Amino acid sequence: MKWNKRIFQTILGAFMMVVVGCQKAEKVKAVPVSQKTIGRVDSMPFTPQPYKILNFKELALSYDRVVYDSTQTGEYWPLVWKDKSRKNFDQETFGIYTALGDTRQGPEKHKGMFHESLNTISSVLGASLVDIDKSNQHGEDYVGMLKNYFNSETGWNIVMNNTCPEVALLGGGYGRDWWYDVYPNLLFYGVADFYPEQPDFEFIQRSIADRFQKADSVMAGNYHHTFFDYGSLEPKDNWICHQEDAAAGHAYVLYAAYRKFGDPKYLDAAKSSMEALLSQEENRFYEILMPFGAYVAARLNAEEGTSYDYHKILDWTFDGTSVCREGWGVLLDNWNGYDVSGLVGSTVDHGGFAFLMNTYDTMWPLVPLVRYDSRYATAIGKWMLNAANASKFFYPYEMADDHQTLPNKKEYTKGVIAYEGLIKNAHLEGYSHLEAPIAIGDGPHWTPDNPDVSQFSVYGSGHVGIAGAIIEKTDVSGILKLNCLATDFYRKESYPTFLLYNPHETPKTVKYVCQSKSKVDLYDAITHQVIAKGVANENTIDILGKEASLIVEIPAGSSIKEKQGKYYVGDIVVAFM
Repeated sequence: MKWNKRIFQTILGAFMMVVVGCQKAEKVKAVPVSQKTIGRVDSMPFTPQPYKILNFKELALSYDRVVYDSTQTGEYWPLVWKDKSRKNFDQETFGIYTALGDTRQGPEKHKGMFHESLNTISSVLGASLVDIDKSNQHGEDYVGMLKNYFNSETGWNIVMNNTCPEVALLGGGYGRDWWYDVYPNLLFYGVADFYPEQPDFEFIQRSIADRFQKADSVMAGNYHHTFFDYGSLEPKDNWICHQEDAAAGHAYVLYAAYRKFGDPKYLDAAKSSMEALLSQEENRFYEILMPFGAYVAARLNAEEGTSYDYHKILDWTFDGTSVCREGWGVLLDNWNGYDVSGLVGSTVDHGGFAFLMNTYDTMWPLVPLVRYDSRYATAIGKWMLNAANASKFFYPYEMADDHQTLPNKKEYTKGVIAYEGLIKNAHLEGYSHLEAPIAIGDGPHWTPDNPDVSQFSVYGSGHVGIAGAIIEKTDVSGILKLNCLATDFYRKESYPTFLLYNPHETPKTVKYVCQSKSKVDLYDAITHQVIAKGVANENTIDILGKEASLIVEIPAGSSIKEKQGKYYVGDIVVAFM
């Protein structure tokens, strides 16, 4: 029935354009894109409750303003300090506490060297995504200071979670837990796309890509390891899970390197990494890298002519069927009237244990995926509605006091720091009386000296800029406007593209505010119809019930032409299928 409604909408739209004399509409091949489902998303609620969507952009701006202010006062503040150890590059860098009150960290602990790039690089990326120039902020170049995470002194020559091995065993998985070694490089590549003129960044990016390319060549399709020694170029194994989804992280960086530098060896290695991931017969989703594999596969299909059937990567991301890290995936549940579906983490640990960082960061690859494979527009739109709504439960000022561990200490967060996790059954002593969902954090388990406020996650909260750049509310409750270009790094020239999903049973009319400053036509890349012409600033659009529109803002009066299955305005692709 969905397809039939699309056909009806397409025929009606084409008829109306003929009636009003719309020019050049006949050049659009009006065949709607049939939608594919993701089984776990199908079972998520259409109207998650209690419903409230945060202003994630304002939250990201507030986080940056407060966390990067070294003059903040109060217990556990300020959170930022200078690291003068000058590791890897002859310059000072900076650290941010991983959690409030983390006793392992600060300028007086371990010479100020223990800080994590999962926190600092991600917060620079998040701020950049909401239009803050972190290369020149109050006289500080926070972008340039990230270079110290490039571990040249160890010979690994990639960006790592710490600046040196001296602090590696204090926390995190430096040099022994693969995702900790791979993911900082994805974050660094994201930052570098905003600051292409930053000194030494191209050198670092090439070095990372070269190491990943060599690693993929050494493994020759076998990623069945715990981590990889990028210095000696040898795969390693220890007591930690084998992490085959590291191939997804390799593929992401290598394709980004190809788009930036044009070297075909990076493209070949990106394909090789992707094929290693697709060759897996069981779900090896470990922490965060798996969904990036879906994005890269979709993009390679769209831009490089491959034909990867990557649906199982999406299933692996969502289903909670991961082995070794049992149950890792996306929650599908309602806990005492709270819809927690859409959050990312363990689906089985203590009944379910979701994490804020993982939820935000899964948005990064999956929303732009829709540009390259619009068959998933409805499914991703519905998941994003659930994930965006449930994300507020991590924040102490948004969660009911009787569903969080430290309601009497929320003032320490200054309104910008969230709990690390959301759990069904408390895993920390002293909270067994609380009913699900419970906002909580792991900090007290990291070291015996950590205070209870270390449940407030500075690192997880620092990824909010991803949501802030993607998610915008509309005038219709339940319909979000999702920016598909925000995290689509190293892309070819593109027009503003937004995904809007209608979870309601009936069609809805939504006020659409244009990003473009000049007049545009609004083109739906799913129906392949221009649905409004000559729009200045804003217009209304109609979206069918439980369906999505993928709106591309093209210059007013543009002619759209189809060529080999893609749709163009001039030389710019506006729809890949």
